[in-house]
Amino acid sequence: MLAGIDHTPTAPPSGPQEAGLFTLPNAITLARLCCVPASVWLILQHKLDIAFLIFVAAGISDGVDGWLARVRNARSRLGAIMDPIADKTLLVTTYVALAAVGVLPDWLAILVVFRDLLIVGGVLVLWVLGLPPRIRPLMISKANTVAQIALAAIALLLAGFALHAPVLLETGIWLVTATTLASGIAYVVSAARLTGGGA
Repeated sequence: MLAGIDHTPTAPPSGPQEAGLFTLPNAITLARLCCVPASVWLILQHKLDIAFLIFVAAGISDGVDGWLARVRNARSRLGAIMDPIADKTLLVTTYVALAAVGVLPDWLAILVVFRDLLIVGGVLVLWVLGLPPRIRPLMISKANTVAQIALAAIALLLAGFALHAPVLLETGIWLVTATTLASGIAYVVSAARLTGGGA
């Protein structure tokens, strides 16, 4: 979800006509979003095994709805907005809930949340300044997303099924820390270049 900022104007995309609001991919995305409160509740109730299964199912559904949108020509603006919101909401709330029950460090959850708040706040500020950014994924942002998903899954798996792999968990924690910091810095640098260099 993290991205660099490119202020280069782009032409409106041309392609097939947009699908309606009530499509199967959108329904799957909505179902994934609805999994968020259930997942948080399960983690807080220390039912991490079931939360792990929901987390995996959500990941599978993310691939399925994207595939269906392509093969059934069911892309929509609503889906394009809902999909990253559902993914990020599930991921961030999972980190917060895992920190609340002591499975992940609280400082890591704070770092993950702060990075996302920094990005959202930065985008809003750029809009107010009349510099609406075009979000463009960076490699470090993609790496950070993969690392965050992998750590959340590992933490849920280990804690939910009473498995022990402290080195794997510790490695994941520091990898997420490093990529979160790096991607946040990359975003700030990109925003500074945009506001300093103009359009």
